[in-house]
Amino acid sequence: MSVLDNFESWKDFLGDRLHQAQGQGMDQNTISDLAFEIGGYLSKQVDAENDQEAVLRDLWNAASQDEQHAIANIMVKMVKNEGTGR
Repeated sequence: MSVLDNFESWKDFLGDRLHQAQGQGMDQNTISDLAFEIGGYLSKQVDAENDQEAVLRDLWNAASQDEQHAIANIMVKMVKNEGTGR
């Protein structure tokens, strides 16, 4: 099963990656920039596997670049308490 099949699994996956990055000393600006790049990649290259991902993709595609940065930052905040190590 892919982490993209289920939105809760996706949030846990992102939470684990966030905690890993923070544990390795990555600063918040770098994390924010990576989240923005990943959001752009996902919106263009990966098909949504569930309704939540489809909504996020549609929001991303309708947003300006500044709004996309905001979406990326919100996603980081949303998953900060997610993951298998919570």
